Amino acid sequence: MKKRFLSYIKKEVKNSHKEYDSDKIDEIMYGVEGLYLTVTKAIIIFLIAIVLGIFKELILLLVLYNFVRLFAFGMHAAKSWHCLIFSLLIFLVGAYLSQILIIQKLVLYLLYTVAFIVFILYAPADTEKRPLINKKRRIRYKVLSICVLILYFIVSLLIKNNLIINTLIISILIESILILPITYKVFKLPYKNYKTYGLDTIRSV
Repeated sequence: MKKRFLSYIKKEVKNSHKEYDSDKIDEIMYGVEGLYLTVTKAIIIFLIAIVLGIFKELILLLVLYNFVRLFAFGMHAAKSWHCLIFSLLIFLVGAYLSQILIIQKLVLYLLYTVAFIVFILYAPADTEKRPLINKKRRIRYKVLSICVLILYFIVSLLIKNNLIINTLIISILIESILILPITYKVFKLPYKNYKTYGLDTIRSV
């Protein structure tokens, strides 16, 4: 089904944009394929969450997680099925746990402290396809990701809603795991990809 869909889209792009060369078409198809995989995986995860009765918790977790990931980045699985299995595991389990966990304040402080150290050391963590070659930008993303973490911590202190408190810390813990060098190593993915380009100077882009 995937091949037929992509083949159809490629044919339509060629027919409607005859001025595009093969490189431009390949670029477009790369984006289309990524969108297709994202949507299909999301549908599978959402359907399972609905069956399990944790759809609301899943949506909340995804929103909070993706907000911090905007700045801290993190690992992307090399294969689509790896990504699907990993996403099913961490997000469905995370959403379920957000319903039932009661985290003591001392434990919550400890978890945020560990996450804070991880963010200082390893955020942002780039990928091979999206290397952060600009040092100034890496510093900016590090500061922003730490600010988001601190914001989540402050919100956790101010509110009484156990679900939101749990979801905040779970989203931070997931992101902390995905920026660790050992996680990249386990999945056999290159780490600190910007070094491949030999560019580690502060400059504007």
